[in-house]
Amino acid sequence: MTTPPRIGVFGIGLQAYWPQFPGLEQRCRDYQSRVEERVRELGAEVVSAGLVDTAQGARLAGDQFAAAQVDLVFCHAVTYATSSQVLPVVQAARVPVVILNLQPTAALDYEHTDTAEWLANCAACCVPELAGAFTRARIPYHTVTGTIEDDARAWGQLGDWVAAAGAVRALRRSRIGFLGHNYAGMLDMYSDFTQVHGQTQAHVEVLEIDDLAARVATVTDSEARVKQAEIEALFDYAEPATDPIAAPIEAADLDWSTRVAVGLDKLVEDFELNALTYYYRGWNGNEGERLGGGVIVGNSLLTARGIPTAGEADLKTNIAMLLLDRLGAGGSYTEFYALDFDEEFVLMGHDGPGHVAIAQERPVLRNLTLYHGKRGSGLSVEFKVRYGPVTILGVTQTADGSLKLIAAEGESIPGPTMRIGNTNSRLRFPLGPADFMDRWCEEGPTHHVALGVGRQLGRIRRIASLLELPLAVVGS
Repeated sequence: MTTPPRIGVFGIGLQAYWPQFPGLEQRCRDYQSRVEERVRELGAEVVSAGLVDTAQGARLAGDQFAAAQVDLVFCHAVTYATSSQVLPVVQAARVPVVILNLQPTAALDYEHTDTAEWLANCAACCVPELAGAFTRARIPYHTVTGTIEDDARAWGQLGDWVAAAGAVRALRRSRIGFLGHNYAGMLDMYSDFTQVHGQTQAHVEVLEIDDLAARVATVTDSEARVKQAEIEALFDYAEPATDPIAAPIEAADLDWSTRVAVGLDKLVEDFELNALTYYYRGWNGNEGERLGGGVIVGNSLLTARGIPTAGEADLKTNIAMLLLDRLGAGGSYTEFYALDFDEEFVLMGHDGPGHVAIAQERPVLRNLTLYHGKRGSGLSVEFKVRYGPVTILGVTQTADGSLKLIAAEGESIPGPTMRIGNTNSRLRFPLGPADFMDRWCEEGPTHHVALGVGRQLGRIRRIASLLELPLAVVGS
């Protein structure tokens, strides 16, 4: 479930050149059009201000970007232009800017290059000037240097910017359901909804367990049959194995999880949710306890279709999951399980829902007669995250109240894991388990993270910049 970012793109040139060098203006416009085309191909919605060649034109371009509410501005230095033709655009747009120092050619044929040809290739000439002007105007900026064509490095960076802007746009427009209450006593997870809204612009919709109960009560037999077919197509059913808290899957257990899953779908639709974090303790088999015990399957299905769900009402980790999901990396609710000093890996996972779309193999449903540390019982989800490169992303909070990102890249590796009805994966990080754990804890984390596939640090760095949040990278 990706959200295309809205990116304002403009090229720059100097109006004084056009009558001096016939054909130069059109060449610059053509280069600018090609850059816009390639940015669209990266998945962006482009708002084009064309070629800006005067200070007056810069003000009009800035107003255009502000009216369009762009998420990011790309300034393409096509040829030399004065910084007075650029600063008004960015000041009016009031969003981060990336300077595209992209030449049409990798090198000049110096002995046969005249002034007009040089000017068509002198993108680098004004970039230091722009950097100096932005610095003095207290405008943060970034640069990407390379060529318009055949440059994997430059366009890989631009692809990261587009992906990051899309993830941030999705977060800023998201409605995150907060169902129930935090797991009591987990002080690292308690959140100030106003601070979350203020720093991410995400809306937190506070929900009651009654909101879910009312919708589960309306589930029809036909709706339940359709949902059960969906579950059977996705999951394998586990035998009890050797864990004494596991039991065979009974028809009644499957039916209850199915009906709660349909109720969750209705809840998400009715409240227009993009993510959901939840926990409800319940008591002595009452309705709240049964509902809290029956949500794991349905929440795993929601997560797989792009509505990430986090247990224990961990709002901050739910934000991390949403960001990774919108990067196309998944984002499964995870914590540190154990350190293996013999084979040098960290075992990570969690009870409750997982991002089954990034499972290595078909996920498994296991019936548990109790949930450790929690009330209730029911069907739980078990799988390993796909082997290969992975990224973990945590969202924590500093002593002064600022949200903070913590991230690391590693590898998901094969090998036996526990069969206890939880997600659990072997993750190997470059620092080794002892050094990695010490370094991670130095950053003041929460005890949960989002676990996604692929190497995502480049995009996460850009997300942190766009959100103006601090980022700690561990082990890089």
